[in-house]
Amino acid sequence: MLSPHPHGINVAVVGIGNCASSLVQGIEHYRAGANETIGLMHYELGGYAPSDIRLVAGWDIDKRKVGRDIAEAVFAKPNCTTVFCETVTPTGAVVKMGRLLDGVADHMVEYPDDRTFLPAEEPEATEEEVIATLRETNTDVLMNYLPVGSQKATEFYAECALKAGVAFVNNIPVFIASDPDWARRFAEAGIPIIGDDIKAQLGATITHRVLTDLFAKRGVKLDRTYQLNTGGNTDFLNMLERKRLASKKKSKTEAVQSVAAERVEDENIHVGPSDYVAWQNDNKVCFLRMEGRMFGGVPMNLELRLSVEDSPNSAGVAIDMIRCAKIAGERGISGPVNPAAAYFCKHPPEQMTDDAAFDALEAFIAG
Repeated sequence: MLSPHPHGINVAVVGIGNCASSLVQGIEHYRAGANETIGLMHYELGGYAPSDIRLVAGWDIDKRKVGRDIAEAVFAKPNCTTVFCETVTPTGAVVKMGRLLDGVADHMVEYPDDRTFLPAEEPEATEEEVIATLRETNTDVLMNYLPVGSQKATEFYAECALKAGVAFVNNIPVFIASDPDWARRFAEAGIPIIGDDIKAQLGATITHRVLTDLFAKRGVKLDRTYQLNTGGNTDFLNMLERKRLASKKKSKTEAVQSVAAERVEDENIHVGPSDYVAWQNDNKVCFLRMEGRMFGGVPMNLELRLSVEDSPNSAGVAIDMIRCAKIAGERGISGPVNPAAAYFCKHPPEQMTDDAAFDALEAFIAG
C-alpha cells in the first residue's frame, strides 16, 4: 500500500448532494488497507491515494445540511444514494450557507420535503466570504456539484476559485473549462481547471460513445440513435424544468457525435434525461437504441438497457479528477487540463476518442 502523502489534497465542495455523498463515502471506504480497491481506475495517482483527499470546506443551501459536519450532511435528505460506507469519520468542516442565485428550479417547491431542496433562512454567502474560506482552509481543489442549469451560481463559485487561486473541477454541464473566455482567465491566473460535465465511470454516455466508436471502426453507418434516461434523485427532479437542459443536452449529444464516423443528422439523434421516477431514487436506467447499415447496406439495430447507481458512478471519476487537478497545479500547468478533461468529461475543451484520451491521460499522469 502507498504511504500517506505528506501534504495531502485539501478539497472544498459546492453542493452536498448525492454525488458528494458517494465521494465522501468513497474516501473513507478506500482508506489504506480498509477494503479491496475494486472500483478504482487508479489507486495511486501522481503519488496520491484516495485517503490523501481531505474535505476542508463545503457549501449548500438546504437547511438539513447547513451547519452540520460534511460527514453528517452527506446522509441528510433529500440525498438518496446507496450507503456503502455507513460510518464516515468527521471531517471537522461544517457546511456553510451557499449562494442561491439560479441553483434551485421553481418547480422544486411542488414536491415532498424528502424529495426536494429546503433552502435555509440564513444570510447567503458573499464572494468575499467564500474566497476567505478557501484561503483559510488552504483548499487545493474546489468541486462544483450544483444542480444542472445553475449557470449564474457556477460562475459565482468559478470566480471565487479564480480569485482565491484554487483549482476548479466543474462536474456539471455549465460551460466553464470549455468556454474560451473562462479558460483564458484560468490560464492567465496560473490555475488549473478540469471540466465540463463529468462522464460517469460506466454510465450511459461512455457506453454510447464506445458503441458509436465501434460502429465507426467496423464500417457500420450509424443512421439513427437515442439515449433515454430515467432516475429518481434530485438531479432528475431538477431536470423536469426543460429550460435548464439546453447545455446538458448539448454536452451529452456532442459526447456521442464527436466519435461518430460522420455526424448524425440532428433529427436522427436524441440524447438526454427523459423522466423522473421517484421510486428509482439514485438508480439511473438508460435505454439505448442504435440503427445502422452494414455490408451491402443491410440494416441492423442494437438495443441496450443499462442500470447503474448514478452517484457512485460519478464519484469513481471525481476521485481521479481531484488528483489530476492537484498534480497539474504542482507541475505549474494552468488553464484547462485537456487530457483529464477529454477522458473524464462529456464536454471538454478538446474532444478525443476514448482510446486517444486514455493514452493522453496516462501520459499526463506519468508526467
